[in-house]
Amino acid sequence: MTEPFITNDTIVFGLLTLCLGFIFYTSSIKTGFWSKFYNIVPAVLMCYLLPSILASSGLVSDETSNLYYMASRYLLPAALVLMTLSIDMKAIANLGSKALIMFLTGSVGIIIGGPIAILIVSIFSPETVGGNDFDAVWRGLSTIAGSWIGGGANQAAMLEIYQYNPEKYGGMVLVDIVVANVWMAIILLGVGKTKRIDKWLKADTSAIEKLKITVSEFSERITRVPTLNDYMMMLFFAFTAVGLSHFFGDYLSAYLSSFESVSDKGSFLSFLGSNFFWMVVIATIIGIILSFTKAKNYEGAGASKIGSVFIYILVATIGMKMDLSKVLENPGLILIGFIWIAIHAGLLILVAKLIKAPYFFLAVGSQANVGGAASAPIVAAEFHPSLTSVGVLLAVFGYVVGTGGAILCTILMEVASKV
Repeated sequence: MTEPFITNDTIVFGLLTLCLGFIFYTSSIKTGFWSKFYNIVPAVLMCYLLPSILASSGLVSDETSNLYYMASRYLLPAALVLMTLSIDMKAIANLGSKALIMFLTGSVGIIIGGPIAILIVSIFSPETVGGNDFDAVWRGLSTIAGSWIGGGANQAAMLEIYQYNPEKYGGMVLVDIVVANVWMAIILLGVGKTKRIDKWLKADTSAIEKLKITVSEFSERITRVPTLNDYMMMLFFAFTAVGLSHFFGDYLSAYLSSFESVSDKGSFLSFLGSNFFWMVVIATIIGIILSFTKAKNYEGAGASKIGSVFIYILVATIGMKMDLSKVLENPGLILIGFIWIAIHAGLLILVAKLIKAPYFFLAVGSQANVGGAASAPIVAAEFHPSLTSVGVLLAVFGYVVGTGGAILCTILMEVASKV
């Protein structure tokens, strides 16, 4: 690996905030070039793209930076607490079963998409899907299945189960990052066209709109000019919860890992040994508990806005992971990834059309699979801050079904690679 020009994280963080500041300033201009530009390209997509350009130019590198770890372990749980502080659980329950149906459809799309992609590519490039023993491509693709149905913990489990050659594993990580980020960019482009897409899907969005109105009316009713005391209390809620989620997350993951059914990476329960999984779950639970207390009134002082600041910093650090110069490094594997995600997308669109599900459920159901706990809340928040918790809850569910779904997908991929 070539060392980037800047390795000091303090400077890298400054560059990322420079990118965010530039994007938010230009997106606030309502006339001229920038107004037309952001009507086409969502601001949140630019928050991924600019850091990826910095990484692609060799100026910075995710591999020498700890900023993603900082953002995902400190700022993400804090954001989850602040953004679920005013959650209306009854209203979310009223959203119905379509959110879960679309999530499960996304999982099925990943499970069948892998083997179909192998079959298609094998027609004109059999060497791309070949390999023997631990170099077999299907073994490597199993890690992508784990990541795209569940998350990092499930991905690690699949690597352990199928023992793919570690020297070639980097190529699979590249496919995971490139394809997942391109798909997320497409989803975000669709957010600006939600009404047109929902009209085409003939979707009933009344429950979603009702939730938005309920939360907006509550926010307007309690909105006030925040004081220093308000800011300190919000930081108290957020980062005390971060501390608690790490403390109990580390304890629970260590305790549960003492059981063979969890410590065995081939087990369906292996995700329970992930402290990241427990961190997300505990932070979300704390946020939900606080929503039943007077703490929810801090939404009026801007709790979700501070949470959004943390999320956008996380977005920038995720963008830094995508080196655009490596996109064509292994075109065969990248092609498998794009065919795979296209099947996932096609199935989601088909089912959404059949059950008349809103685009929101399609987008968040997909990202709860492919993006996990780091991306699903971001996409949900793009529709409305009040919908963030839907993305979080579905992403947590993804960890639960991730390893089992990925094993099924891998069995099918092994069969497809030998046809």
